Amino acid sequence: MKIPLTYTLKSLWTRKLTTTLTIGGISMVVFVFAAVLMLAYGVEKTLIETGSDENVIVIRKAAQAELQSQIDRDAANIIKTLPELAATPDGKPFAANELFVLINIFKKGSGDMGNVTVRGITSESMLLRPQIKILEGKMFTAGTSEIIVGSSIAKRFQGCTIGERLKFGGNYWTIVGVFDGNGTGFDSEIWGDVEQMLPAFGRPVFSSLTFRLKNQSDFDALKTKIESDRRLNYLEIQHEKEYYAEQSRLMAIFIRVIGTVVSIIFSFGATIGAMITMYAAVANRTVEIGTLRSLGFRRRNILAAFLIESVLIASLGAAIGLFTASFLQLFVISTVNFGTFSELAFGFTLSLAVIKYTAIFALGIGFIGGFLPAVRAARLNIVNALRAS
Repeated sequence: MKIPLTYTLKSLWTRKLTTTLTIGGISMVVFVFAAVLMLAYGVEKTLIETGSDENVIVIRKAAQAELQSQIDRDAANIIKTLPELAATPDGKPFAANELFVLINIFKKGSGDMGNVTVRGITSESMLLRPQIKILEGKMFTAGTSEIIVGSSIAKRFQGCTIGERLKFGGNYWTIVGVFDGNGTGFDSEIWGDVEQMLPAFGRPVFSSLTFRLKNQSDFDALKTKIESDRRLNYLEIQHEKEYYAEQSRLMAIFIRVIGTVVSIIFSFGATIGAMITMYAAVANRTVEIGTLRSLGFRRRNILAAFLIESVLIASLGAAIGLFTASFLQLFVISTVNFGTFSELAFGFTLSLAVIKYTAIFALGIGFIGGFLPAVRAARLNIVNALRAS
């Protein structure tokens, strides 16, 4: 027969101090582990959502990102004439030639400099990214040295508010608007007219070409067409969503690996704490264990009862750790994007996957920490246990 769950709960309440300390230790480890997963997921979410399922991006083969890519104007114009491309409402190719460069700007507060992405765009760029909204000011005027800045740039860097002027590319650029990238990587960019920025940076070529297809099913055929055209076969096309997913992969893996190693190191302490707590419980309840065995409870019932007790302690620690970690979503941090070497602002993001893996991690601590004490309790001799009184 099974030992009632109320017995286990009563035992936890009886040892309030040791139980509380163990729960606290586990909750701190869970907090660190959850924070790491939330950080990695936040990077992935920010970058992946930067891309659209409907858009296709063209960059140079072997280029890891737009920063290393070059597309000459003739190639861009050839691609725009391909019949697979959709058209804008005014009949133009639904495609945007873009420039991607990095500049250095001083950060607010610290005085340190950070790499910031400057993107030269066209009017079609805004149509391709309908999630972009102007928060303050206005859109820049084509053919001028006006620029707009992402909301994250306006908050974190000096001289990036409306009306101020930034000097880069051998020219002064006037900020006329702040835009919201809807939580994507675009929030960490500065945008201006690509035809003004090309000569300013001494660039005769574009960095990328982004366009939309008439039918998504035409992607493979278009890819084959471009690869077989001698004028275009130095280029490769990708779904924009996949491109940004690749940009996030290396960075997310790095965060997960470093964070998981740290969490595992901390988990040893939490596991030992749970083990000590459960060994103390066995020592204090030797007579109870002997009594349960004499009443007919089998060794496996004793083993299960103590394992359940340890897992319950870990579950409480997991709940507290996750609850505390959830408040990290209120914060936005920035770091260098490994793919582009530019500043990227992103937030901690809690997801069902984060909750699942954190719960498994915490329950693992509880199971490992409680297993040996549970085995000890199950193996106690009935007579010796009753004599312990």
